[in-house]
Amino acid sequence: MRRITLATLIALLFAAFTATSAQAATIVDFSNAPSGAHFAQGASAPVCTYTGATTVSCTGTAIQGVGNTNAVVRLDVTATFTGVCQNPGSKSKVVDPFTEAETTTSTATLTPSRNGRLDVGPRSATATTSGEFLADFTCPNPRWEADVTGTSISFRYTLTFPGEDGPAILITG
Repeated sequence: MRRITLATLIALLFAAFTATSAQAATIVDFSNAPSGAHFAQGASAPVCTYTGATTVSCTGTAIQGVGNTNAVVRLDVTATFTGVCQNPGSKSKVVDPFTEAETTTSTATLTPSRNGRLDVGPRSATATTSGEFLADFTCPNPRWEADVTGTSISFRYTLTFPGEDGPAILITG
């Protein structure tokens, strides 16, 4: 029988509470879909997770009862960069702080197959990296140097039927 020391137990608990995971909120509202729409047997709402530092992947699903109505699935992944523009002669002097966001979008129009079934495939999108951001970003003074000090990634997944008030599926994280 293996013994777990107090130090090992504390380390395991610390790792469990500090691990990063996608905290997503999922809303399914079939009142924003054709009458009779429902998940196909064995299907459920997509699950979106961070699959890397800047990539979000969402599983697919299947919806029945949509008749001959198309839908649009969209995944927006937004990278928000914070940083400063500095005078290169004095790195300790912050001249101009900035916060900028860039969004990468993956979208597709879906057409139902036979018997009013809409197969929604998996989706993924990768946010802009800080290196890509800095390649296109310029400070107000061309002599200043930009330095990214923080980056956050968020996403928004929607499945929308034309003419409805909102998405039938909305996942944010």
